[in-house]
Order: sequence, then C-alpha cells, then structure tokens
Amino acid sequence: MTERRSLAVIGAGPAGLTAALAAAARGVRVTLVDSAPQAGGQFYRQTAPGLGARRPQALHHQWRTWERLRDGLAAHIAAGRVTHLTDHHVWFVERESGTAAADDTGQGSGSFTVHALLGPEQEEPATVHADAVLLATGGYEKVLPFPGWTLPGVVTAGGAQAMLKGGVVLPGRTAVVAGTGPLLLPVAVGLASAGAKVAALVESADPRAFVRHARVLAAHPAKLAEGARYAAELARHGVRAQVRSTVVAAHGTGRLEAVTVAALDDDGRVRTGTERRIPCDTLAVGHGMLPHTDLAGALGCRLDGVAVAVDDEQRTDVPGVWAAGEATGIGGAELAVAEGRIAGLSIAARLDSRTPERSSYASAAKARAGLREFFAAVDTVCAPPARWAEQVTDDTVVCRCEEVPASAIREAVDELGAGDVRTVKLLTRAGMGWCQGRMCGPAVAGLARCPETPSRRPFARPVPLGVLAREPGEPS
Repeated sequence: MTERRSLAVIGAGPAGLTAALAAAARGVRVTLVDSAPQAGGQFYRQTAPGLGARRPQALHHQWRTWERLRDGLAAHIAAGRVTHLTDHHVWFVERESGTAAADDTGQGSGSFTVHALLGPEQEEPATVHADAVLLATGGYEKVLPFPGWTLPGVVTAGGAQAMLKGGVVLPGRTAVVAGTGPLLLPVAVGLASAGAKVAALVESADPRAFVRHARVLAAHPAKLAEGARYAAELARHGVRAQVRSTVVAAHGTGRLEAVTVAALDDDGRVRTGTERRIPCDTLAVGHGMLPHTDLAGALGCRLDGVAVAVDDEQRTDVPGVWAAGEATGIGGAELAVAEGRIAGLSIAARLDSRTPERSSYASAAKARAGLREFFAAVDTVCAPPARWAEQVTDDTVVCRCEEVPASAIREAVDELGAGDVRTVKLLTRAGMGWCQGRMCGPAVAGLARCPETPSRRPFARPVPLGVLAREPGEPS
C-alpha cells in the first residue's frame, strides 16, 4: 500500500483550516500546526473553555462557516487524516537539500522540516516532517505612532477585539475607536454590545471616495449589507462616527484619560482649530493590516510588495510551498477561505503528480478574483492619512522595544544621510528589539520617507540558545 503524501499547514485560521480539510478529503496526510490553544485564528478566536461562554456566536459573524470548518476538522481528526498540534510556535521551516522537493510537484519524502517551540514558555523544541508546506500565517495590525500612544489604555483595534472574543473582557469602560479600515466597525460594535461606552468612532478615510469604486462595491451586495448592519448597530448604541478625522494625541498621567481628535483636510493634514478633547480610558486604534511573511521570507519565497507572491494555484516560487490567506494580501475571512480551498485542492493534486482540475475549484477562483478586487478598492480608500508623520512630535517614542524617539530617526535621515530603513536601523537601533521591527517598521519608513519593505529574518520569532544547541543540524 502506497504511503500517503504529507502536508504541514502552518496556521489554523480560515485559510489553513479550509486547505487542511480540502487536502485531507483527497487522501493527503495533514498536520495542522498552530500557536493558539484552539483552532480558528484571529478571525474565529475562541473564548477560553473555562469561561463558560453560553453564546460565543454573539461575538462573531459568519458563524455558520466556522461551524462547518470546526466540525470538518473534528471529523478528519477522528478519522486519523488530520493531526492538530496546538501551542506550537513555528520559528523556521527547513527545506531539505538534495530531495525531490525541487521538482514542480513538491514530492519527496521528508522534503521539509517545520521547527516549532512548545507551549506558552516557548522553550521546548518540536519538529514536523512533511512533503509540502502551506503557509497560512495570517496578518498583523499596522499602527502608526502619535503623541501618547504608549500610555496604558491605548491598545490596537484587533487587540481590543481579541480581549473580547478570547477573554470576554472589556479593555475599559469608555472607549474611542480610531484609525482607518473595515476592522474599526466590528470592534466598535463589539465593545458597545458588550457594555462599553464608545464615545466616538474616528475614521480618517472619506466615505465619499467609495463612489469612485461603485461598480466593484455593487458586485458584493453581501459586503454592503454587512457594513449597513454595523452602521445600524452603531446608531442603536448611540455611537457617533467622525469621518475624515484622526487622533492627534492621547493624554494621561500614568494611564489614558483622554484623546484629542481633529478633522483632516483634503491633503491629509490636521485642520487647525478643529481639535476636540474626548475623555476615555481606552483607545482602540489601527491603520489596517500587514501580512505575516517571516516564514516565507526565510524560505526564500518571492514577495510582491509586502505580501507573499503566489500563482493561480496559491503556489509560491519555492517548489513544495503554498501560501493562502492574509499572508498573500489582506482580504478578510471569505477571501482566506477561497484561497485555502484552492491551495488544498492544488496540493492534493500535485502531491499525486496530477494537474488540478480547474472545474473542481472554479467557484473558489471566481470568489477569490471578486474579493481581491473588492479589497483593493477598500485599501485605496482606507489608506492612512498622507501627512500623518507631521503630527508625530520629536519626543514621541516610535520604536517601543528600543525606546527610539522620532527625533533620532529624523536626525538619521536629515543629518546623517540615511536613505533606507536598514541604515536608519543601524544608526538608531529602531527595529532591533524583541519584535524586530514588526510594530515600528511602517512608522520608521514613514518618518524616514523610505519605501516600506519587509525584512527577511532568519527566524520568525526569538529562539532560546538552548533550543538551537539541541537542534541536530543548522537550518540549511
């Protein structure tokens, strides 16, 4: 009996789950590797079982999709087709040299070794061997600095949502939700529905700009209806929305006490005289999302801007490696599901040395094309204010890990001649800390007036030296 080919799926969000189910249903032996204690990713983040949430669906939308993915995963695990490894924090994917993985099918016994750290302490190593790898590593929030953004009480929009979904706790009693992008709406509604007073929803984009994309938007009536439902919920809770506005500064002694909000002109500059102070103990702020590309970069996958570049089958340019979901471009759960299905079907066919049947994922490919177009329009409208850097004072800390102020970055560019982010990093240490520039990278690039380019790091997360010492060999 021929041994089934194996696939390692890294990430158990919508893309990873969908791909795992599609591949397992077609005879592939799947190992689903995820850092969370439960499947679902950030979008379907589950409430801790010990909290006894009676109606967890109230914190989510597209709950039926989640039930289908959850039940499908349970069935494949019970049948022995999928192994789900929780609390596994992947730090490197090693491609074995001299194996058949170099061909277009991704075949070859043990072509890849996935290196992970176990548990909350992330000190014990674990490895997974597979013939192919799917990177479904998701994305993370982009937050731009402003005076006071390091005060306790200032959280990311996604962080506030994670606290609510995962812990059923509010980050505060009176909140302002600010920044730009579609994530702000569910965050504001979620906080208000959970009992917080949302003093304002501050969106820097101009909704009138969506008129220029009417054709694309009209092709997605379900998305428009979803936005309308959020707007109705905000109105029901008495949440005031301020558009073409931004948070200028956060204030407080020891913790957040208020924020100053101001209107923006057509060039993205703050309009003098429009400043308004809003008392609050929580500011949930975000300026969009960025793809997680660390593992892809270390594998040598080509990047398209800040996202992993893939073909029509979600294959990267590294044989045996696929990518799907936010890692290939931010587009939400529905797009991630479509990409995950395409990737899973492609992997199953390629590991069997077959050309995937186009008809088998025609609907997913159609959904992918439409959703990519939709979110490209959203990204165009919901870009951060063009002049955001002008509001960053010299004493504002930009790199929190290394406590580098904006003045040091400006000095590196204006007086020391730095012309790229790497040189700024070497001169100021901005981006050399624990997060390795994941949080401050966009801000450093903006202040330095340099292109925003993802760094290629050898490892996706910090690794104890003891773990490296126990590895049988150095990553190739």
